[in-house]
Amino acid sequence: MTITSLKSALQRIAQLEQENEQLRAELEVYKNRNTGGRKKHDEAWMTSYRDFAVKYEGGMTIMEIVAQGEISRRTAYRYKAYYDELQKNNRYKKRNEQVLSGINPTR
Repeated sequence: MTITSLKSALQRIAQLEQENEQLRAELEVYKNRNTGGRKKHDEAWMTSYRDFAVKYEGGMTIMEIVAQGEISRRTAYRYKAYYDELQKNNRYKKRNEQVLSGINPTR
C-alpha cells in the first residue's frame, strides 16, 4: 500500500491504531486466562506448611505430627524435604555472607 497524501497517511495511522487496540484486548484475554491445575504454594499450602514447621522445630517427630491427623504421612515427608531444602539454602547463604565479609566461616 502506497501512501500518496497526508489524508491517506492519517487514515492508515487510524487503522493501525484500531488494530493495535484489538490486539491489546486479545492479549489481555490470553494473559488473564486460567491455565488450570493447582497453584504450587497457595495460601492454604503455606498455612499448613508453617504449622508443620512450627511443630517440627518444636521437637515433634514426623509421626507425632501425622498422628494429630491434620496432614498425611506423605505430606509430612514432602514438607520435611521442603524444610530441609530451605535450611540448606539458608546455611549456604549465611556462609557466603561470612566469606564475602571476611569472616572465617566455621563448618
